[in-house]
Amino acid sequence: MDFIHLIVLLALAQYVWFGIQVGGARGRSGIKAPAMSGDPELERRIRVHYNTMELLVVLIPSLYIFGLFVHQWTGVALGAVYLVGRFVYARSYVKDPASRDVGFGLSFLPIGLLLVGAIGGVLWHVFQTA
Repeated sequence: MDFIHLIVLLALAQYVWFGIQVGGARGRSGIKAPAMSGDPELERRIRVHYNTMELLVVLIPSLYIFGLFVHQWTGVALGAVYLVGRFVYARSYVKDPASRDVGFGLSFLPIGLLLVGAIGGVLWHVFQTA
């Protein structure tokens, strides 16, 4: 499970990095907190940060449960695809939100597979031990 821990930590570090980028955009735009609008780059970086947080809520428990009940290395691979997808999403969304589809797909598909696989793995375990 060590590599699953690493993927989770990298996902959290990525989330922190996206938050730092929000701060940088805020500084460049001169828009002070708590305002969250008025500069397109700031607004896009905020959306990337928030969307990443929304996905982490599903990624982290699904990844751990998938690793325990299905297959650790497959979970690690799916987590790595998620990480790459988030960077692709962030870059494309900040440049042009309409171009975010590939990055979103590379982020969302692994989470969907992890979630479905984790549910299946737990159900398999429950019925095998019942």
